[in-house]
This record gives sequence, C-alpha cells and structure tokens, in this order.
Amino acid sequence: MGKTVLVVDDSVSMRQMVTFTLKGAGFDVVEAGDGQEAVEKLNGGAKPNLVITDLNMPNMDGISLIKAIRGMAAHKFTPVLMLTTESAADKKKEGQSAGATGWIVKPFNPDQMLATIGKVLPA
Repeated sequence: MGKTVLVVDDSVSMRQMVTFTLKGAGFDVVEAGDGQEAVEKLNGGAKPNLVITDLNMPNMDGISLIKAIRGMAAHKFTPVLMLTTESAADKKKEGQSAGATGWIVKPFNPDQMLATIGKVLPA
C-alpha cells in the first residue's frame, strides 16, 4: 500500500497538478479545498503520511491548519509542507513556528517537490 498525501489548496487546478505529480510517483491522494475541510477529513479518519497545504485559503488558512494538525495527537508528527506563492522570510518563519516541516514556492517543479517529499517522508 502506498503512502497517502493530503493536498490542501483552494485552487482546483493547483490541487490537480499536485495530485497528478503525486499519483505519478505512486502516492495515494486525499484532497481538501481549505483548512477547515482538511481538519474535517482528518477528524473523519483520514490518516495521511504527509500534508501539503497552501498558505492563503478561505475559511482556514495554512498556518491555522498546521496549528490544528499539531494539536491532534494522531497527527502531531505528520510532516507538513507549505506550497505557496509566499516566499517572504517572515511568512516562512510564521510557518515554521506553527510547525511546518518545509516550504515549496509556487510555481513548483514536480521533480523538486518529489525530492523535498523524499527528505521529509521516510521510505
């Protein structure tokens, strides 16, 4: 059974691109349109090995989502990658203090994304 990645982004096309990249590499993918939907999926029994989330989303942004994930016993140590157009140092610092494992800037390079995932997700 492959590893599962929860992809959280309010852009349908971005979720599709990330999902396409991940499925091509053998991952199972669960999608959510914002942080709130992601939390509902996690509370509903989704058990991802990794979460990739956008920063700027309606209802619940990526930073709030990371804080929520870190507050869940079952997902406290699940790696979380931010995938965002934001590259400012203060945003990265805010993400890291919330508990983000890594940061990927959009537009992303599929090979670079998979290499980053390889670093945070043990085989």
